Amino acid sequence: MPRASDDHDGLRRCRDCSEWKALDQFCVSSERPDGRGSYCKGCFNERSKASYARRVRAKFDRDVREGRVVPEGHKFCPACGTVKLLEAFPRNRAEASGYATYCKPCHNTKTRDTKERLYGGNREYHLRRRYGIGEKEFQELLAEQGGVCAICGGEDPQHLDHDHRTGWVRGILCFNCNGGLGQFRDSPMRLARAITYLRGTTWQRALIHPGVYQMCSPTRGRPPSRRF
Repeated sequence: MPRASDDHDGLRRCRDCSEWKALDQFCVSSERPDGRGSYCKGCFNERSKASYARRVRAKFDRDVREGRVVPEGHKFCPACGTVKLLEAFPRNRAEASGYATYCKPCHNTKTRDTKERLYGGNREYHLRRRYGIGEKEFQELLAEQGGVCAICGGEDPQHLDHDHRTGWVRGILCFNCNGGLGQFRDSPMRLARAITYLRGTTWQRALIHPGVYQMCSPTRGRPPSRRF
């Protein structure tokens, strides 16, 4: 327990540096009635660093590396070994500094290498992460469709369509068909209304005899204005 002389008129004397400081300059301690410990924050941090260094030395038989001092607004990238402005680092809310460990070029390189090592490439990573299938399953599904878009029959479709509510993969579509479903919000009702709308407003080719078609005018709408 600290001596009575350690406290005086809202001040406390630090056990290490012997300086008198306000109570809010001391670390929180649940063992003291006033909730403050016997060491000021600066001395407490030094004690913590020394304690950590002793544990590392005892467990791993090595010294703790000293932290690198960099100018304010800068950060050291351990990958390329250079000090750069904070703007050169990607944002990362998980880090205390708010920025990622590696600068943007090194971050991109390491991310690409990780995807290559774990997934065999960026496409495999993307398919696995977003849809839960790989390139092998993609090619199998495309073969089941005959190698064409599941809606319009266009060649070489590259967009994997899935149910946004369940995540269930439905098929492989071309860019236009995939975007069209998204614009109609995957709603059969909206698509049915769009079909009804087109049939009533677009010229249709009607089969009137085998091999003979007749163009039918729309049932509603208005002709374009006369050009002057």
